[in-house]
Amino acid sequence: MQRILSRAARRCTNSSAAFKSPLAQANVASGVHSEDAPTCSNASFICTMLPDLEYDNFTWKNSLVRSVQADIVNALRRGDRQRASMILSNFQNTDWELTKDDFSHILEYCAEAPDPLFVMETLELMEEKTIGMSKGIYRYVIRALSRGGYFKEALHWLTLLGEKESTHATLPFFNIFLNSCGSSANLKAAECCLETMENYFLGKSEITYCELLKIAVLQENLPAVYDIWKDCTRYYSPSIIMQRKFVRALTTFGDLQSAYHILQHMVAIAAQSSDHLRLSSKRRYQSPRLDIPVLALSESEDLKLLPDCNLQPSQGKLATGENSADVQPELFEEKTQSFEIVELKADVLSEGNNLADKVGLENGSVLDTLRIVGSAVRRILRWSFNDLMHACVQFNNCQLAEQLFLEMQKLRLRPSKFTYDGFVKTVIASKGVAYAVKVIEVMERKGIKPYNDTLAALSEGFSKDLQLDLAEDFLERISEIRPKHIRAVNALLSGCEIMNEPERAVRILAKMKHVNMKATLRTYELLFSLFGNINVPYEDGNVLSHVEVSKRISIIEMDMLNNEIQHSFVSMKNLIRAFGAEGMIEEMLRYLNVAENILWDINPYQKSDLYSVVLHALVQAKESHKAIMIFKIMRSCGLPTNISIYTTMIECCKWLPCFKSASALLSLMLQDGFHPTVVTYTSLLKVALTKDDFEGALDLLDTCKTEGIEPDIKMFNAVLSHAYYKGQIHVIEYIVECIHREKIQPDPSTLWYTFCVYEEHELYNTAIEALQVLSMRMISEDVSIRGDKITAFEDLILSEEPDAELRITRTFEAGEEFLATALLNLRWCAIMGATLSWSPEESLWARRLASSHDDNRRPLISPSEVPQSWGRKSYF
Repeated sequence: MQRILSRAARRCTNSSAAFKSPLAQANVASGVHSEDAPTCSNASFICTMLPDLEYDNFTWKNSLVRSVQADIVNALRRGDRQRASMILSNFQNTDWELTKDDFSHILEYCAEAPDPLFVMETLELMEEKTIGMSKGIYRYVIRALSRGGYFKEALHWLTLLGEKESTHATLPFFNIFLNSCGSSANLKAAECCLETMENYFLGKSEITYCELLKIAVLQENLPAVYDIWKDCTRYYSPSIIMQRKFVRALTTFGDLQSAYHILQHMVAIAAQSSDHLRLSSKRRYQSPRLDIPVLALSESEDLKLLPDCNLQPSQGKLATGENSADVQPELFEEKTQSFEIVELKADVLSEGNNLADKVGLENGSVLDTLRIVGSAVRRILRWSFNDLMHACVQFNNCQLAEQLFLEMQKLRLRPSKFTYDGFVKTVIASKGVAYAVKVIEVMERKGIKPYNDTLAALSEGFSKDLQLDLAEDFLERISEIRPKHIRAVNALLSGCEIMNEPERAVRILAKMKHVNMKATLRTYELLFSLFGNINVPYEDGNVLSHVEVSKRISIIEMDMLNNEIQHSFVSMKNLIRAFGAEGMIEEMLRYLNVAENILWDINPYQKSDLYSVVLHALVQAKESHKAIMIFKIMRSCGLPTNISIYTTMIECCKWLPCFKSASALLSLMLQDGFHPTVVTYTSLLKVALTKDDFEGALDLLDTCKTEGIEPDIKMFNAVLSHAYYKGQIHVIEYIVECIHREKIQPDPSTLWYTFCVYEEHELYNTAIEALQVLSMRMISEDVSIRGDKITAFEDLILSEEPDAELRITRTFEAGEEFLATALLNLRWCAIMGATLSWSPEESLWARRLASSHDDNRRPLISPSEVPQSWGRKSYF
């Protein structure tokens, strides 16, 4: 390139024959020297050739200038600014007169790039050559400077232009400046531009209002949007494209009611107008009508963007006439098109339904006219409906979404995939995922394939409902999994964590690896919780499980390191909890120190939460002294405590055992302003039972009732567990009757303790009778509820089919395992020869327990005589 430039410079000199002017070349061809050229002998010949020679000279210069401009633009595109500046400086060495057209291509590229620095360098050269400015040059300069962030310089050129040109000629340049202000969110520059426009009495066109609307949205200034609408509609009848921009702006702020009324106005305009939209060179729709600016009137109210008036979105609250009074009043009149809100059923979406029969459409001409409007107008309307539909997703407004869907069908606007996507997401949040599946089925019957985002939303909904099979099925239906679908994957992993299905989680991870989907921080948080333990909760950890846990956690942390993801509070909390559940105390304490070092920005409450997890694990591992040490560290550091921490430390006292220490902790908890809960009393009760103090445990039960705290089944089971271990039949019978009087449903542990205590004392008939009564009560304490299902239950219990037990377990879902357990117990009692009775209160055993309790007598507590055959350990 350097050789080309040097050669071109040499050709521009007089000593170069190759680039001499056409006149000189003619003299050479005729054998005449330049100093002898204008002789009388050839004067007539030269005069004849002069017009052609001047044209050739002009063409020759233009071709060279275009070549140099192309070289400069190519150098700028390559990023070689030094070479571009050097080529530009060669213009100074030319001896022909330069014009503004000689720089147009350079400035055009700088405006698109943008490159404001090279624009200013070019302008300096133009100023040295005293080259005039055209409107096109002004356009390129203002666009390059404003898009490049040089707003002060761009505003200076706008001021110069405003002093030279008329009002109508300069407004497009101000619109270019406002567009750059909106793109960079420079509110101060926009305010200066508006002031300059007022000084020159410039009006506003639709493009001006569009740019001001964009700035108001970026500013999150809803009152400014209302002011722009009021000012725009004062002189204009906004086009359908302009109104769609207002719909999008209002849905951004959550003012769905105002957006809905503008949408109705758009439908009316589309029905009344026969204009067809056209496509611009950038493939954007434009209105065919002229955009004539409105002259600024001195008496008109000025439009201001108020930087101090930032209004946050309304969080889905519909704007009413009071809090949107600045909007065009005609937009809220009842005469505009409106429809009756109708409950949308799944069959409404099916083929062949005429919604006009379901909802009266008074203005039939609107529907007739919309049938003949252009496809572009219908597409704009559909886009606006979609904008409002997806805003209903964000602000959870299912009622408006259903109304929009009905109106689209009444207007014969065929819903697109994007429409269904917004509608399905809305009904998932309000009516449930089962209803959304019916909508998907209707889509598929119509031959409309749902978006991958729609399938991901359905998968996420099923995961939250813990229907993991369906969630995994919809996730598999996604044709192309993208990074944004990681939310649905994480929701499914969360469901696997809740339902304790690590095998399914392994399949999901394999799918992620297959499609090369990167995990997020939330994914790793769930992985630590899913794979951080082996045997828990079924049995305690051992050496083998500890090695496997360490290996898994190392692999997860290494993957985090490879993806450059650091630990969060939740991931570290799940990791510490996993080590504690496996009984890996040393590793847990080591990671607690790591968390304190790397999570330096967590608040005291989060740090206290970490200590709470550690305390719980230490108590479960019977590491009472370490738990006391950690609790003292918390107190010395001034970390906030809560009921959970105090309850854990009270339960720790059973390993000392020391009821006095537990009472001291209870007093300390009351001093800190925390009131004991049923869990706190359960922990106190366990401490008392550690010393075989059944009287103290029963006193705590009475105190709990006196304080107005309802005891739960776990509290009663704590007494039953220790009473069974000590062989206290009378205590067990007293507690079982207390459970019945409190109308608390027993659980399988209650049945197990009661049945086994009779069985160990060889009271087999009483054991079967007690099991039958408690199983009836576990189904329901309400006799009428049991009566409604007696027939179905008896078919399962008395069935003689070989797979009867399998049918019982499969009949009931995971949340009804207690019901399945009760039916299996009753079937076993029937097999043992017991008569099936659905009135447990008529049992002799139940009547005896009720009679003993009516005497208000405490149970007889005999010295513990545990039979030699009892090898079972206590459960607490």
